[in-house]
Amino acid sequence: MARVNDKVRSMTAFGRAEASYGTGTATWELRSVNHRYLEPHFRLPETARPLETQLRETLRKTLSRGKLELTLTLKPSNAETAGLEINQPLVAALLRAAEQVSAGGNCAPINPLQLLQWPGVITESETDSEQQSAAILQAFGEALAQLNANREREGAELRKFIEARLDNIEKQVADVRALLPQILEAQREKLRARLEELLAELDQDRLEQEIVLLAQKADVDEELDRLDAHITETRRVLAGGGAIGRRLDFLMQEFNREANTLSSKSVVTDTTQAAVELKVLIEQMREQVQNIE
Repeated sequence: MARVNDKVRSMTAFGRAEASYGTGTATWELRSVNHRYLEPHFRLPETARPLETQLRETLRKTLSRGKLELTLTLKPSNAETAGLEINQPLVAALLRAAEQVSAGGNCAPINPLQLLQWPGVITESETDSEQQSAAILQAFGEALAQLNANREREGAELRKFIEARLDNIEKQVADVRALLPQILEAQREKLRARLEELLAELDQDRLEQEIVLLAQKADVDEELDRLDAHITETRRVLAGGGAIGRRLDFLMQEFNREANTLSSKSVVTDTTQAAVELKVLIEQMREQVQNIE
């Protein structure tokens, strides 16, 4: 299970680190984008394949979601001569043999390149597998820590963005709630005038019942209460941090449901405009929530 803390983490980030070993350097580059699940893709040299299971386990303990490209490069210490050793005793023996052969004669000097081509003159130095593995794991840990730090830094910005939209939604809800008594009373009077004009002979009690039913359909107090509850829950989830993306995505659906209901019940311009503004704010949050782990 991924670690839990109070940080909101984005799924989009980059991390890079390197560590040296006896004959070279291990360099990791980690790239992460948003994804429904944790989907790592390792690009490893064959010599590092035995470490893949351990690397995946380390990744799983650190992250919960995201599509990741994890690339390891093993670079020799010196691009021109790394991993190559000259067999000096053999070279000395070959030179002595050449001198004996050419003694008293007019032989051409020995070509160094030809000498290097002699079997056994050049040998590849062996890489210490333990040192190499330790460097690979060290660099991976550092790159992963950098990636996670970048995800947290981006997540902090996403949290500010969402909280700002929550403040605006809260204001819209408060504005509609303040106007609700006036809206309902105006609707009642409007309905009463129309019904009395068209149905003068209708029983007065029946008239009152119809007005009450129509007024209830226009009453959005319940939707406003649920929007307030969603605002509170979203702030609680953000404060808790950790892998909260799926929970926030569900809350965005609930926000949108209430905004649609508010729009369908709208009987005046004020609530129509509020519903439109709510949908804009909710969609802005939903787009950013897709990037949260």
